[in-house]
Amino acid sequence: MKWNKTSAKRRNLVTFSHPDSVISEQYRTIRTNIQFIIGEQKNSILLVTSPSRYEGKSTTVANIAVSMAQQKEKVLLIDANLRNPSIHEILKLPYSLGLTDVLKGFTSFEDAVVSSHIPGLKVLPSGEIPSNPSELLSSSIMKRLLEKVSPLYDIILIDSPALLDVTDTKILANVSDGVVLVVRKGKTKAEHTYNAKKVLQYAKSEIIGVILNEEFK
Repeated sequence: MKWNKTSAKRRNLVTFSHPDSVISEQYRTIRTNIQFIIGEQKNSILLVTSPSRYEGKSTTVANIAVSMAQQKEKVLLIDANLRNPSIHEILKLPYSLGLTDVLKGFTSFEDAVVSSHIPGLKVLPSGEIPSNPSELLSSSIMKRLLEKVSPLYDIILIDSPALLDVTDTKILANVSDGVVLVVRKGKTKAEHTYNAKKVLQYAKSEIIGVILNEEFK
């Protein structure tokens, strides 16, 4: 097998390919912990991010989404990393219309959202990489989109760029009900984690949990 970037990402959807593995059980534990934290609150919007790049946040959010869908929840996974999207690769989806196209008014949410091969899991891919991601994500259209789709799902998970790299994630954190921070063992610096916490405080967003990741993205 050719070990290219795409095939490596596909192998990382362990909750689907190896549901009985130890790692899949760990994702189920994360899923359960999130459910305990949000309690009876339905239609929650959670942002999954990391202080810096290459800490495994996209793989993590995809596996959490699959794990939740496997429990018969209606899940929407939004790829809001409009600079370096990867959710479509991890979930083996075609690169097509997505969030960017919706925010620019080129298409509707209904035409852009796609069904994954996991029952209960819908995905809004990123779409084409725009020249003005921060402006699109901070627009009133983005807020109205989340308000519109939130009642349709038990939970919405958002993948975003690394928190300390660009302003996009701060914007998304402000419109989310909570943030899950992914840090990578042996890579994430303590000062970056501290700075990420401060940034989220400034964004008036709550960190509901931190995931220590030992897997490469």
